[in-house]
Amino acid sequence: MRTLRFGFSPCPNDTFAFHALAHGLVEAPFRVEPVLLDIEELNRRAHTGELELTKLSFGVFAGLGDRYRLLESGAALGFGCGPLVVAREAIDLIRAAAGPIAVPGLQTTAFLLLRRFAPALGEVVELRYDRILGAVESGEVKAGLIIHESRFTYAEHGLVRVCDLGELWEEQTGLPLPLAGICARADLDAATCAAAGRAIRASVEYAFAHPETSRDYVRANAQELSEQVRRAHIELYVNDSSIDLGANGMRAVESLLHAAPVSR
Repeated sequence: MRTLRFGFSPCPNDTFAFHALAHGLVEAPFRVEPVLLDIEELNRRAHTGELELTKLSFGVFAGLGDRYRLLESGAALGFGCGPLVVAREAIDLIRAAAGPIAVPGLQTTAFLLLRRFAPALGEVVELRYDRILGAVESGEVKAGLIIHESRFTYAEHGLVRVCDLGELWEEQTGLPLPLAGICARADLDAATCAAAGRAIRASVEYAFAHPETSRDYVRANAQELSEQVRRAHIELYVNDSSIDLGANGMRAVESLLHAAPVSR
């Protein structure tokens, strides 16, 4: 049986959603080799087509050409799930974006949104997402663009919210915010891509039906996160759109990828 490498993040939403597929609990005509990496590292590796299946930020799509195709299941998309800009004191987005501002990667959807709503960016400092809160707290940077579980923990670092880029997106478009999707490498045949889509959908459905099964896997990869934060993370990023993007989800993806930057 063929083995496909499947890249996804160690964050609770991914380990919850894809645990069943990674552990052979759902049917698939192939074996899966999980490759757990930070989302920006997955974005970087996509440029060389290293992984047959991979989670990718929608922000990287424009630079990939036809290397990968989006599958309809496994996406992170919804309302109230956008990246936040945070700082040590209350400032507006323009001052925060003047920099230096830490970002979790130049190919992330978060950075795409930042450029959209604050096009006059100053100095940008690229850091791994889990280092950004500390960099803002220590004064290494003026502000930070945070994703993943950091939206639940920034106040513990004495930081305040400057703005929620997801809220700005939702106000402007009325659409859910597409953050990342699961993609199949374009050289996979149509039958394999279709089977991968079905297997990923089955994995998400299994996760909803058996939420306790993945508990140890989620905890092991989330490291220091509390049970409360892990659960909040899953509930925010894994939803009906993770089962199937649907027509509304696809409209949201197209709007994100094709809209020109705007200033505020």
